[in-house]
Amino acid sequence: LEDLQDAFDFCFKVHYQPGEDRNRDPQYARQLQVLQAKLQHLDQQRREMLAQMQQLLGRSETLRELLQEELGDWKERQQRSCLGAPTNTHLRQLETWFTELGQGLFQLRQLLRALSDLQKKVTYERDPLVADIPLLEQRLQEQLVHLLKRAGLCPPRGSRPPTRSLFLPRRFRRFNILPSTSKTLLAGDSPQEGLVCDFQYLVGASLRPPAHGDCSATSSQGPLAVTEELHIITFTLAYAYCGLELELETSTLPFVIISNNNQFSSAWASILWFNMLSSDPKAQHFFSAPPRAPWPRLAEVLSWQFESVAERGLSGHHLLMMAEKLFGKA
Repeated sequence: LEDLQDAFDFCFKVHYQPGEDRNRDPQYARQLQVLQAKLQHLDQQRREMLAQMQQLLGRSETLRELLQEELGDWKERQQRSCLGAPTNTHLRQLETWFTELGQGLFQLRQLLRALSDLQKKVTYERDPLVADIPLLEQRLQEQLVHLLKRAGLCPPRGSRPPTRSLFLPRRFRRFNILPSTSKTLLAGDSPQEGLVCDFQYLVGASLRPPAHGDCSATSSQGPLAVTEELHIITFTLAYAYCGLELELETSTLPFVIISNNNQFSSAWASILWFNMLSSDPKAQHFFSAPPRAPWPRLAEVLSWQFESVAERGLSGHHLLMMAEKLFGKA
């Protein structure tokens, strides 16, 4: 396009000399016909380029929807893995798909900017770049924002809460996270794992409730037992790349903060019950009115738990014996 445009621009400046005398010149008329043909060819190529970009953006929207489904499946597997289910929570494939789609969108963004620069140098009546570039830029921006806002994840880290990327627990007791709650990550800092921030050796320091106001959201004497208080860590990211600046956010699955090992079993039971019955990771008031679990679902989870430590699940006979102890014989 740039070569076509430069050739047209050169010929236009050299040969286009309007005036009554020139208009009657047959040679000048032929030069105008050549100019008109070059302009039509340039216009056609611009329209074909814009059509290809529209097609690519349509394909990327389809890919983004598929990635959204894959991400939802991964989050479900993450919850099942917290229950002890043998499931795959590796992120390498998902990370590759997100990265390649993001790279493609940023490349299209650069091409749109290059097209905009060409349009500023040479334009004409009914130039398709004038009307289409702003619409394509808006569509592309929406896709990038949508993709990036869903690209942050907190991988599971066993019985400990995930500590990869910034912090903010909310509701019930409140805690300061020490020593640091922020980090700076530059492209290339962790080339083997992509953009990953680890927060290690974090210490939760309980805050005293305020002197005034509603203490139910901050006091350790809240409406629920300590082992039923669900906390989350929210990581926020100030993202800046290629002129695009966004505030991104992701959160951990809920976890329980305990002060001694005697509370561990009850806390772990709360985590199991939540992940077994809730699909909303931010439903921190879940235990204000906890739902009942149907026995088939609970039996499956108990078998997963057993398998996670004993490398084999519970048999039907084992589960029947447990059901009879819980509910009595039918």
